[in-house]
Amino acid sequence: MASRICLLLLVVFLAGAFAGDVIEVNKSQREFDYFALSLQWPGTYCRGTRHCCSKNACCRGSDAPTQFTIHGLWPDYNDGSWPSCCYRSDFNEKEISTLMDGLEKYWPSLSCGSPSSCNGGKGSFWGHEWEKHGTCSSPVFHDEYNYFLTTLNIYLKHNVTDVLYQAGYVASNSEKYPLGGIVTAIQNAFHITPEVVCKKDAIDEIRICFYKDFKPRDCVGSKELMSRKSCPQYVSLPEYTPLDGEAMVLKMPTEREAL
Repeated sequence: MASRICLLLLVVFLAGAFAGDVIEVNKSQREFDYFALSLQWPGTYCRGTRHCCSKNACCRGSDAPTQFTIHGLWPDYNDGSWPSCCYRSDFNEKEISTLMDGLEKYWPSLSCGSPSSCNGGKGSFWGHEWEKHGTCSSPVFHDEYNYFLTTLNIYLKHNVTDVLYQAGYVASNSEKYPLGGIVTAIQNAFHITPEVVCKKDAIDEIRICFYKDFKPRDCVGSKELMSRKSCPQYVSLPEYTPLDGEAMVLKMPTEREAL
């Protein structure tokens, strides 16, 4: 009996020591200043898909996303830099099992690749976002579930796709739209200036930013809009072109071979 008690005390001591290590790491990391919600445009991203797999939402055919999807919720600094991999917290998909329907629809992977984890391994898209960015979101978040749940809620509350649609900016492979008009539509809807990232003349991502209490604020990167560092004066929102996933798998190497 005494030996069992000693063993229990040892377990408690070690658990406390580990928790202390996590706290120490957090204290050594400068606290972030604001959140950036980064949204991907599938029509642009999926054009780069060269082979298909079950986890790639670009390969869902008619069920593939045709609206902005979540890339991630990123803690950032006002000087334009950002923290990453702030403490060891291995991703556990079971923690967010009840959110899976929403994640698959609004936060899908648009790639067959396996992103790197903070500990040097390979993992899922969600795991990458949690380990690299979610662990740096303290003191707002301390666990996976609330990080992913809150991100989904913020995304649904700030529907950028609908805002642009209402302003007449719809997916098209022939139309070019003024960058200033797209920015103005988002400014009018959310009273913030977003950051827009392009691949050539196609919108790749739009980022909208928030204080730690999730009140909207301008993105730091929005200051570069006037210099058109990333985007030209007129931009496109490419239509999603359905991919023949089955045919591509037959023609291209398997996911394991490609990686």
